[in-house]
Formats: sequence, structure tokens, C-alpha cells
Amino acid sequence: MNLLIGALTLGLILAILALGVYISFRIFNIPDITAEGSITLGGVVAAVLIINGMHPLAATLAAVVAGAIAGAGTGLMATKFKIQPLLAGILAMTALYSINLRLMGRSNLPLVNEETLATYAERFGSMIFGGRSVVEVFGWEVGMRDLAMLIASFVLVVLVCLMLYWFFRTQLGTAMRASGDNPQMMTALGVSVETVTIVGLAMSNGLIALSGALLAQYQGFADVQMGIGIIVLGLASVIIGEALVGSRSLGLLICGAIMGAVLFRLLVAVALRWGLNPSDLKLITAVFVFLALVAPTFIRKLKPPVPLNVEEA
Repeated sequence: MNLLIGALTLGLILAILALGVYISFRIFNIPDITAEGSITLGGVVAAVLIINGMHPLAATLAAVVAGAIAGAGTGLMATKFKIQPLLAGILAMTALYSINLRLMGRSNLPLVNEETLATYAERFGSMIFGGRSVVEVFGWEVGMRDLAMLIASFVLVVLVCLMLYWFFRTQLGTAMRASGDNPQMMTALGVSVETVTIVGLAMSNGLIALSGALLAQYQGFADVQMGIGIIVLGLASVIIGEALVGSRSLGLLICGAIMGAVLFRLLVAVALRWGLNPSDLKLITAVFVFLALVAPTFIRKLKPPVPLNVEEA
């Protein structure tokens, strides 16, 4: 049960990453590789500031700002300097690797002895559950810390989803969605597509950095390698989520990204539980992404063709 709770918590934290990837990949049609650097940047900035005495909440917000700056840099390279967006993301990711190392001073920063948001969640859980270290859930004994982190992560993800849904229904958010669908039309209407793209990529990487900051505090350390391959996980979450909801509605797509991230982590946890070697985790991830990409096309081919009614035609 603790394995399931941990997988759900990790899935919810990475769901914020999936939301950031959804903005860049689905709204602007940009597979933004900056994510691999910005998620690490979020964890590194939060860890460094917490170790230096800053409040965990303020450190997390600073991590979001740092990620937004990184995303804006990618947007500037792609729009103002006319660098191909994929290459701009690779350049940003490469630069962020050295920046993260410079900020950390070494390859790994432990947070075990520091007060983090996970610590506050644990204290809040202790108040709710009367100081018990173990809580019974559906007949299973679960660690109070794990359950408190799951509840806190769920509440935070719900808040982020509501804020995103509200934002994309505002004038600026609608302009972003329309710019991704038809940039020529929005330019003709007087909207600066370049500015909207920069803001959108800043938002995307701000969310990804938030996920990294939460991940570092949940795991108890920040590592310079923590972002390697993370873009694949984000894309898989978005694709799986779209297949699950089967709709183009904004609210359902946001929920689908969350569901995809959680389901993906559960599948990985089950695969590891069955005895697969942890060193094969990247291979498992690649297989899941491949299946998520080809399954919709394969299913459509299996469906029988709709018969044409000659009289109606």
C-alpha cells in the first residue's frame, strides 16, 4: 500500500510537469526540451535557498520564477532570434546544466535535515491524525507522512488546475490558444504572436520548475541528473491523458494530463514491483511512450468502416 501511495504522490507532483508540457506541446506545438533543464533548475533553486535559510514556500516561488525566466529565454531565441524552437530548447537545456551545477557547487544537495514543504505537510498530517505515525486506510496500514504528502499534493494539483482553467478562459489565455492554432489569423488581428509565445513558454517552464521544486523536497535531495529524460514522461502523460478523455474540451484535457501522469507512474511502479531492474526504468518509459503513441492509430484501424447509406448520400 505504501508503494501505491508513493506512486500516486509522485504522479501528482509530476502531473504539474505534465501541465507545463501540455502548454508548450499542445497549445504552441513546440516540443520544448528546456523542460529537462528547468525541472532540475526548480529543484536546485529551491534546495539552495532552503539550505541558506529561506522559507520553503518562498524558495518554491523563487524556483517558479527561475523556471519562467528559463522558458522566456527559450521563447526569445525561438521568436526574436528566429532559432528553430526544438534547437532553442536544446540550447537552453545545455546551458541550464552548467547553470545548475554552478548554483549547487556539487552534483547533489541533500535536504534531509532541512525544513521543507514536505515537513510542513507531515506536521499538518500529524495534527489531523492525532499524532499517529501509522494510519489505517481500507484495512491497510499506511505511513502518516506518506498519506499527508498525498493529500497535500492532491490539493495543490487541484489548485493549479483551477488556476490554469481560469487563465485559459481569460482574454490573454484565449489569445494564447488561438495563436497556437492559427498564428497567421492572430497576427492579422493585431496580436503579437511572438510575445504570446514567450509568455506561454515562460508559464510552461514555471510549472515544470514548480514540479522540480516539489520533487526535490519530497525526495529529500536535488540532483543535477534529475531532469534527464523527463520530457518523455511529460509527453507520455499528455498523450495518455488525451487518449483517456477522448475530448478536445479544455477542462477535460487538463484533467487528462493529470490522469496520464498518475497512470504513467502507477504503470512504472507496477513494472518495478514485478521485479524489473530499476536500471531498465528509461527503457520501460520508452516502451510506454511508444505504446501510447501507436495505440490510438492502431485502435482506429481496428474499427470497422462506417457503411455509407446510398439513399442519404
